[in-house]
Amino acid sequence: MKIINKELNFTTKGKHEFINITKEVQGFIKESGVKNGHVIIQSMHTTCAIIVNEHEDGLLKHDFINTLENMAPSDKKVYYKHDDFKVRHQNMCEGECKNGHSHCKAINLPVSQTLIIADGELQLGQWQQIFLLELDSKRPRKVQIQILGK
Repeated sequence: MKIINKELNFTTKGKHEFINITKEVQGFIKESGVKNGHVIIQSMHTTCAIIVNEHEDGLLKHDFINTLENMAPSDKKVYYKHDDFKVRHQNMCEGECKNGHSHCKAINLPVSQTLIIADGELQLGQWQQIFLLELDSKRPRKVQIQILGK
């Protein structure tokens, strides 16, 4: 059995950006030579998700964003203790931003996906695509991919 790893790096443009990474994952599967196995795609961040869903720039993306905002609004009317730097003292870094809403959205979304490789091909449904979903602000992001198979 082979185990092969790869890191993808992105700089996101901002909140609610959907980056389609399907081609990168498919390309890595081809490079690996694995015919049958699994591929695991994992975000290395707490405010960034990996999702599998339909690729549609229009109405469906609008619906996704509305659903995310209804889950954890990013407007200033909601109080997140994570954003209150008078009470929060853990995991702080210079230039810390107020992103409690991003963390609250993230608990409802997967940090990783495991998908099947059969006959050298990534197994996706007719409309399925793999997305890195930015829940926070513009920033560098890392995605780890691991292929297990033969």
